[in-house]
Amino acid sequence: MAPNQQQEASAAVAAANTGALHGLPFDDDQDLADERRGFLGTAADPLIRAADGRVVWDLDAYGFLDRDCPPTAHPGLWRQARLVSGHGLFEVVPGIYQVRGFDLSNMTLVEGERGVLVIDPLVSAETAAAALALYRQHRGDRPVTGLLYTHSHVDHFGGARGVLTDRDLAAGVPVVAPEGFLEHAVSENVYAGTAMARRAAYMYGAALGKGPRGQVGSGLGPTASTGTVTLIPPTLHVTTTGQTETVDGIRMVFQMAPGTEAPAELHIHFPDHRALCTAENATHTLHNLLTLRGALVRDAHDWAHYLTEAVQLFGDDSDVVFASHHWPVWGRDRVLDFLALQRDLYAYLHDQTLRMLNQGLTGPEIAERMQLPPALERAWHTTGYYGSVSHNTKAVYQRYLGWFDGNPAHLWEHPPTEAAARYVDFMGGAEEVLRRARESYAAGDFRWVAQVVNHVVFADPGNAEARRLQADALEQLGYGSENGTWRNFYLTGAHELRHGPVGTPTTADSPDLVAALTLDQLLDSLAIRVDGPRSWHADLTLRLHLGADRPPVTVRLHNGVLTHVNGPGPAAPPARLDLTLDESDLRAVLLGTESLERLAEQGRATLDGDPAVLVELLGYLSAPDPGFAIVTP
Repeated sequence: MAPNQQQEASAAVAAANTGALHGLPFDDDQDLADERRGFLGTAADPLIRAADGRVVWDLDAYGFLDRDCPPTAHPGLWRQARLVSGHGLFEVVPGIYQVRGFDLSNMTLVEGERGVLVIDPLVSAETAAAALALYRQHRGDRPVTGLLYTHSHVDHFGGARGVLTDRDLAAGVPVVAPEGFLEHAVSENVYAGTAMARRAAYMYGAALGKGPRGQVGSGLGPTASTGTVTLIPPTLHVTTTGQTETVDGIRMVFQMAPGTEAPAELHIHFPDHRALCTAENATHTLHNLLTLRGALVRDAHDWAHYLTEAVQLFGDDSDVVFASHHWPVWGRDRVLDFLALQRDLYAYLHDQTLRMLNQGLTGPEIAERMQLPPALERAWHTTGYYGSVSHNTKAVYQRYLGWFDGNPAHLWEHPPTEAAARYVDFMGGAEEVLRRARESYAAGDFRWVAQVVNHVVFADPGNAEARRLQADALEQLGYGSENGTWRNFYLTGAHELRHGPVGTPTTADSPDLVAALTLDQLLDSLAIRVDGPRSWHADLTLRLHLGADRPPVTVRLHNGVLTHVNGPGPAAPPARLDLTLDESDLRAVLLGTESLERLAEQGRATLDGDPAVLVELLGYLSAPDPGFAIVTP
């Protein structure tokens, strides 16, 4: 068998998927009607391109989902993928419209007195512009009179410059967001952005071919577009629950929901439309409490609380609930039932995890025992297509108790590569491990094969047979996954084992995001890049003078730590370099797009002291690696 060849579904996986097909409530087809309700049309050209002609989104890419579910996909995920791949402009209620299927997320458009309020402008400027063009094709060439971000994730702000221009901003078009939006939007994508983007390549399967043996979606949406990520900073902040704002005649009542699906998030009620937008806190899937790409652990208790509060505040006055993903739910009784079940889902996972951890169970043990009550098991929208009961349970455990399970044997384990060599030696060598793993593979125990052969791959990454067997096992696990992100992780791991690293196909580290960093955040982002061991013995201090109306900023590298304070500070040593320049020029120097010498020659910077101090400091910075190994050491 060729080492780089994809396999068909094994008999065990095919049988399991067939069994799932017969066990799912396909007689409940309400979602199929709701997903199509209000359809007005879609784009004539399925390809959305960047300015250079590169295709950043293909509306027809998921056409294969029209076929019956094959053995290489879980039928529940196949159904969900078919639903989220539906694309076009849809009427939610008269005056509120959504463009769906043009990216990972939805764009919502609310018509005002003069124009239209855009809510959550997708991932990329190109897809956002195409979505707006589709809306205008059906509803008229209305100007954008407001932009609103429901929360601080890139799929809800990245396309901002596809719907608003600098001229719009100069004319005073408001940009609305929850308090803390900008801080969290830029810090998440810069501080740990390289690692998150690398893991997001696995989570969304960006490098996989789309098809029955490849990427079929992520459960939350199809996948993320690969266009230009932009960001327009907010001009109007929502700070309290009950705050009301009117934009272009559109009345909105806000509910703050921080620390739920995003650190900064809000819900919106439109009283004149009897419509509630729950951002990303009530969608047609179990969401993530800890996303597999990595993020702060979310608070399931608060998540449930804010959904309860939403029902109390808006339930009697809402005939439709919609979100920034998936399709709406209509009818007051259905809205209340939907929100209550979503609330119960997060509350149950939170409370039962705590119950079991207080009985001494560890995260993996709780994940194996956790079972949802029948009402949650039966509902399509509480199924784990994006988040999962398994990894969400572990996230609750991590939020309260951290990575350590209390067993001292796990307190100081060998790192993966060193442990792998010892495991393989203990188990009788690589050939013996692979022989027994092949038996497990034939028996359909792919979970164990992936776990044990991982040791051989980490002990000897050049072992072609181990890589092939590991890839085959991961592939089978992917074929059997109901969760879209698990499938993408498994299949991308198999792809990298067979073909080598795919790097990071998509990134949110855009010029707009970097420009939105405050100076404090920019200096903090440089501190993260300091090579500590190389700079242990360095002691460098420079003082930045950025204007007569601002205190100087003292920057010091000492003990491998880069710190900064406004003003000289009581403990700061004398500066070896005083640097006077504009903040914009300082940013360019720190980011490597401008030279200090050139600025000095042009009279834009004044240096008092040794200019080599800055050169030495920047020399201690290391570059992040967007293609670091994941399935190999």
